[in-house]
Amino acid sequence: MKVIVCGAGQVGFGIARHLAGEGNDVTVVDREASLMQRITDTLDVRPILGHGGHPEVLEQAGAAEADVLIAVTASDEVNMVACQTAKTLFKKPKTIARVRDRNYVQSRWRDLFNEDGIPIDVIISPEEEVASAVMRRLALPGAFDSSSFAGGSAEMIGVAIGEDCPVIDTPLNQLTGLFPDLQAIVVGLRRNQKVYVPDFDDTIQVGDEAFLVTASSDTERTLKIFGHEEREARRIVMVGGGNIGYQVAKNLDAQAGRYSLSIIEANVERARIVAEKLSRSIVLQGSGLSPEILAEAGIRQADLVLALTNDDQVNILTNMLALREGCQRGLCLINDNSFQNLAGDFGMEVSINPRAITVSSVLRHVRLGNVLQVHALSDESAEMIEAEIQEGAPIIGSKLRDIDFGMSMRVGAVYRKGKIIMPRGGTEFKQGDRVIMFVTADGIEAFENLLLSKEKK
Repeated sequence: MKVIVCGAGQVGFGIARHLAGEGNDVTVVDREASLMQRITDTLDVRPILGHGGHPEVLEQAGAAEADVLIAVTASDEVNMVACQTAKTLFKKPKTIARVRDRNYVQSRWRDLFNEDGIPIDVIISPEEEVASAVMRRLALPGAFDSSSFAGGSAEMIGVAIGEDCPVIDTPLNQLTGLFPDLQAIVVGLRRNQKVYVPDFDDTIQVGDEAFLVTASSDTERTLKIFGHEEREARRIVMVGGGNIGYQVAKNLDAQAGRYSLSIIEANVERARIVAEKLSRSIVLQGSGLSPEILAEAGIRQADLVLALTNDDQVNILTNMLALREGCQRGLCLINDNSFQNLAGDFGMEVSINPRAITVSSVLRHVRLGNVLQVHALSDESAEMIEAEIQEGAPIIGSKLRDIDFGMSMRVGAVYRKGKIIMPRGGTEFKQGDRVIMFVTADGIEAFENLLLSKEKK
């Protein structure tokens, strides 16, 4: 597949790395020389230095032969122009654009993006995606990562294994015997900073991070079995009232009486706007790094601090300060992977990587037509993928025990006719099944070969 990525920032780099690593022909366009140098030094892609919306630049990038154009520059307007130029002049590419400004994506302006307006096939709104991820974390206290599959019938959860976990040193193949009616399976482990698919005779160790697929009805029980019985946070202090913070606050504010929410926003005008839009929440203007402001917001009585500014360092320091002041738990946004591993060091339980969420959203629309959902881990070392088995796929008619998935894949669940099936050795795969799988970065091509029709490879 020939792909053009306009934008060599963190998101563009992540998308290019994924797609190039899977053997696709990837061209990256950006007008920032330093970003392009990083791309050239690191990835096996074709670099084009220039403006992603200029016809000559897109022509040089091969837009006439491209299958997909992905526009994820820092400018919404450049992204939109790049897609329009590609569609108008070169016809062929499927276009995907990241659009951050909600003024463009409100439902009342839906006619802006069509063949008669700006011809963009897929709009990715990162703020809405990240806000949804924050709400999922709030609904699953104890999980540091989560994503929904099969129309909400299944969940992927990531859990940290502490000393009080009841199943430490238990071989994975014995979990079914211990909990025969539990609809959950361990599909991946992170140990010593390395993510891998475990053997069934592997054991879970203190310090591991386990990734599981569960039927949604069994998610809470699964968390308890793996040592997590945290109660849902009700008293919340949020730092950051920007687009993401406001989306989360609006969702919380709408649930009358369920949550007590205080919001700290540094910008005077933004604090005023947020206060006017929310009816039940308290909005304070000031810095989340001020102990006095945190105290005024009620941090000592809070169940959870949410640090949702666009500055990783502010978010991390806010969490550290809030936890020191007596807040029970912390969650923050972290874009830079180099900061991700700090969470366990100072007590912050959960971090959310907006870049990984945006990359996941784009991949869902780039991958082959049978891919319905993609969730990349925060370090992009592996993905949870939901895909439909197409007619003629090699996997059809085979039993799980007879298929060599290697060390890069693990089936977490099968969704068939509205029901979740937890995989066992005798599970037979059928056309139309939706398979939810954990796939490491080096296993994507093998995954597609199993589920895709031979005629469509």
